[in-house]
Amino acid sequence: MQEAIVDGWAQESHLSAQSLGSLHDLNHCFLDLVAAGGNPWAIPRGAGLSPGLGAQVAPLSAAQRAAAAGCPYALFDLRFQDDAHWGRRLRNAGEWRVADESLVDDDTSSFVRLALFYAWHVASGAGLKAQLLLGMNRATALAFRGITVNHLPALVVTEAAHLSARWGECTVFWSALTAAAARTEPAALRRVQLHGLQLAAAARLPCP
Repeated sequence: MQEAIVDGWAQESHLSAQSLGSLHDLNHCFLDLVAAGGNPWAIPRGAGLSPGLGAQVAPLSAAQRAAAAGCPYALFDLRFQDDAHWGRRLRNAGEWRVADESLVDDDTSSFVRLALFYAWHVASGAGLKAQLLLGMNRATALAFRGITVNHLPALVVTEAAHLSARWGECTVFWSALTAAAARTEPAALRRVQLHGLQLAAAARLPCP
């Protein structure tokens, strides 16, 4: 059953090389941020992100991080499954103002800016790409589709506080991903990335 879900997930995605290439770059940038450590979002509230994740990612070389980043889904999250949160943020996106931008470091701001643009771009297209790539619910994808690109900069500072590792509570996944990348074992890494596909597919299953 789960294998069938994963196969359907892959077939439905119709992902272009450009979309995946941009996503891999974002994943790589996110892993660099995690490795840098010391950011205020490194252990987000309620995200269950292991304090040791930065220590796991930091020893990886640039090539190993690039390999780990090559997943057909985002390794980062910005509460994309929280429809209520994004409904409030995007309903009156043009009216939000942030007075103090100094609370967010430049690297994190730059990443979140790119991640939000990517999310808006993917959500603006037809199909299920936003749900498949980002774990974004349909209602949130529609809300993103309802704003224009000039509304995105105002979201950066407030949403940076919500940046976290996707499936941050699943230490087995993250430990396996970083270990496989460190050993430079493509077959083992593909198996871990398949497990991530299963996690993404499971999120699409209706609640019992």
